[in-house]
Amino acid sequence: MQLTGAEIVVECLKEQGVDTVFGYPGGTILNVYDALYKHSHEINHILTSHEQGAAHAADGYARATGKVGVCMATSGPGATNLVTGIATAYMDSVPMVAITANVNLPLLGKDSFQEVDIAGVTMPITKHGYIVKNIEILADTIRKAFHIARSGRPGPVLVDITKDVTAAVCEFTPAEPKKLEKVNHYTEEDIEKVMALLAKAKKPYIYLGGGAIASDACEEVAKFADLLDAPVCDTLMAKGAFDGKSHRYTGMIGMHGTKTSNLGVSECDLLIAMGARFSDRVVGNPKKFAENASVIHMDIDAAEINKNIHADAAVIGDLKDILSVINDRLTKQDHSQWMTHIQDMKEKYPLKYDDAVLSCPYVIETIDKVTDGKAIITTDVGQHQMWAAQYYQYTSPRTFLSSGGLGTMGYGLGACIGAQVGQPDKVCINIGGDGCFRMNMNELATASRYHIPIIQVVINNHVLGMVRQWQTLFYNKRYSQTILNDKVDFCKVAEGLGCAAIRVTSKEEVEPAIIKALELKAPVLIECVIPEDDKVFPMVPAGAPISEVFDGDDLKNKQA
Repeated sequence: MQLTGAEIVVECLKEQGVDTVFGYPGGTILNVYDALYKHSHEINHILTSHEQGAAHAADGYARATGKVGVCMATSGPGATNLVTGIATAYMDSVPMVAITANVNLPLLGKDSFQEVDIAGVTMPITKHGYIVKNIEILADTIRKAFHIARSGRPGPVLVDITKDVTAAVCEFTPAEPKKLEKVNHYTEEDIEKVMALLAKAKKPYIYLGGGAIASDACEEVAKFADLLDAPVCDTLMAKGAFDGKSHRYTGMIGMHGTKTSNLGVSECDLLIAMGARFSDRVVGNPKKFAENASVIHMDIDAAEINKNIHADAAVIGDLKDILSVINDRLTKQDHSQWMTHIQDMKEKYPLKYDDAVLSCPYVIETIDKVTDGKAIITTDVGQHQMWAAQYYQYTSPRTFLSSGGLGTMGYGLGACIGAQVGQPDKVCINIGGDGCFRMNMNELATASRYHIPIIQVVINNHVLGMVRQWQTLFYNKRYSQTILNDKVDFCKVAEGLGCAAIRVTSKEEVEPAIIKALELKAPVLIECVIPEDDKVFPMVPAGAPISEVFDGDDLKNKQA
């Protein structure tokens, strides 16, 4: 059948099972939006307040559902406004297809109105990028984009289409989506090396990354942990990959990881890294990271092996497949003495905070209690992000969505909208700081426009909390440009954008506010006012060994 390029775009989206697109129209992409108008009963389009919000929403949709997220923008500033969201998805391996339109082919390269080489701009932050100048290759290009986005190590793909291609006409032949085939590159010898290391380990430790969720390997991970009889820690990206209430779970590892995880990994004799990339925020000083241990590294991406930490044994492939093979061969181990030692550390070094005043940890724990730990929690970046990772007990994958690699302030609200659209039967709550919330708070208008019942919690300490924490600890309290004590009223902003608003200033008000917000089944902002100098502990100074982790008590003792 003969279709325009714009109609081909829509037909290809339908082929790929896309039910929702997040975006913002403009001149060069008008033909595509005209085609979307005719198919609005098949593809739901969410008009965000800003293109960055569209990219974050597509990201949140992808993380919450496991599907490919889709966002759209027009040329020039529309396309460049997607860049931060694309980079966020790239750093955290999130499958996304960003579709942009560019100026007509004869105008390319001539500094035309709203012309930007967006494929060139995004080259370092995408798995692949295309600029389509010929309608004959449009359908196959879009199909390739979706396949690349979800295959292997997932990530974002850009498809830029010139406007004249969206208007041109050619023959379109429908096609089934290409089947996703897992490609494993490990050998029998690799598996044998792993089995040998597992057999001789006395103090093994499992370190989980986001790949455990991306590969849908959570059941295999749990089985492996039981067979090996080992403790489990995770990264920010792996929250929910392992049951946070399990006796084996020791919490997050790294800069704001628990003392048990950091000290335990420093003591272990075998570290099994699964779908993790040994980032600097996890490792601290790489020369002293797990220096007593042999390292097994399992990952889909060969480029990650030996990049940051040397692996004594590496298995390259899909984690679910790898663990299925290993679990079939692994006999039940007994490391009860090691597990008892880890349990003693958990009891000796619990997470704690000042319970006398309203604090973010208290808010997080109350949200956990009221939602029975079953909500999808999104976050922005900073102290509240770390508290949300520490004090909510995640028991299922795809329930904690946060910008880990890029650390994008303003990520959470768009992501929460995307998650709620993708998982309408779930409670979706964004935890943000007052600094982060300012960056993309206009997306509350998106939530109110479509009656998306998200809850936006603003942890308001009137400062840029994490930066202030560093200024306090490492910059002799020189609070340069981190004080936000101005006249902005977040509740009035929320109401002005069509949302309900509740201000909380005491512990007693927290639970009733959350219950009321849930009952409203509408977009609600809850502002929680906390002290400006609350700090996230434990902490490891940047570049220090994770064995040098300290908490508030350690700091007081040192100062004394």
